[in-house]
Amino acid sequence: MALLKKYEMDHEDLDMEETCGLFLEEMQKGLAGKASSLKMIPTYIETGKDIPTDEPVIVMDAGGTNFRVAAVRFDQARKPAIENFQVYSMPGSKGRVTRKEFFEIMAGYIEPVLDTGPNVGFCFSYPVEIFPNKDGKVLYFSKEIQAPQVEGNMIGENLNLAIRDLGRDGDKHIVILNDTVATLLAGRAYFHDRPFSSFVGFILGTGTNCSYIDGNRNITKNSDLDPAGSQIINIESGGFACAPQGKVDIQLDEASRCPGIYTFEKMISGAYLGELCLRTAQQAAEDGLFSAAVAAELAKTGDTGTKDINDFLHHPKGSNPLAAVLKNGTDEDRTKLYYLLDKLTERAAKLTAVNLSSAVLKSGEGKNPCFPVCIVAEGTTFYHLKSLKARVEYYLKQYLENEKGRYVEIVQVEDATLIGAAIAGLTN
Repeated sequence: MALLKKYEMDHEDLDMEETCGLFLEEMQKGLAGKASSLKMIPTYIETGKDIPTDEPVIVMDAGGTNFRVAAVRFDQARKPAIENFQVYSMPGSKGRVTRKEFFEIMAGYIEPVLDTGPNVGFCFSYPVEIFPNKDGKVLYFSKEIQAPQVEGNMIGENLNLAIRDLGRDGDKHIVILNDTVATLLAGRAYFHDRPFSSFVGFILGTGTNCSYIDGNRNITKNSDLDPAGSQIINIESGGFACAPQGKVDIQLDEASRCPGIYTFEKMISGAYLGELCLRTAQQAAEDGLFSAAVAAELAKTGDTGTKDINDFLHHPKGSNPLAAVLKNGTDEDRTKLYYLLDKLTERAAKLTAVNLSSAVLKSGEGKNPCFPVCIVAEGTTFYHLKSLKARVEYYLKQYLENEKGRYVEIVQVEDATLIGAAIAGLTN
């Protein structure tokens, strides 16, 4: 659409080669410890260790809005059994909490499973600096979590202190990992008999991030690593700051709780895409794209989520908030709004393909179609937003395979973050 070109948000103006080049440059800088929008966090987690069987482990998963707790064990066939599964609200997702409150809430969540065993795999889906002992220090929060006092604090250490305050044994071996790292581990375990050359873990839900496997020799910011080894790298790809932002991207970023941070995530993830689409539609209405009746309704519309965008794209005349906006509009209004939201979804798919292509290229694998890179993907936005996954696969085929000669296969693993966290807790 000409209007999106005006706002500098047209997917056709996004150059895959140029944007992937910028992404790879940021990856390299991050691995070298230079200033970069990509943290490139070493996890100290390798992927070749055997999974102990019939040994229970506590698992925790701190996601965008939910906090999940369970106990997991693997049978002789590596099949996981998930028990005592519970879902709670993520501390700080419904209002500001102090550091003490943050860890007290989490300790309360896991108290019912504390007797499971000494090991804990904690999937913590926010930027964390991981240390060789597998504990992690919170760098900052994305996804609008309000817990500023927690930033700069060690997670496992403080969680053990909070457990002791409950009068329980606070000497758990806690392994901190990101959700993409957990997803990658789950995929490698689930597809252990498949001839994949490497693995990528990818999340596109409330937020977005990616992880991949790289050689220690390439992590030049850490001189203490065995150069012959390898480990999973948490890219923190939502922070990529070099993707070309449009007019409305900048408006949304400036209005967010964390302006200037995680601008890439704000262009494609579920926490922001609904608002981005609404703001773009409202801007288009101000520019005269819609009839006066629809423009007036759009101006009054607020709190539009990505689910609302998805509902409209599936049912433009259905019973959803955006269809209601068009109740006094014309068929032309409906078609224009559909095209506008559809093209923003297309741009999100292309940007997602930039992220995945860069991770695969940096891994150096996937050159033989018989041994592709396995992309273990999770997230409601990726799988449920209309046409997004198919378009990502189109751009991967067009750019990564046809132009770069790299081959991939996208797979999904049920309960991937819980299973991956369990593997990390048992093998590290």
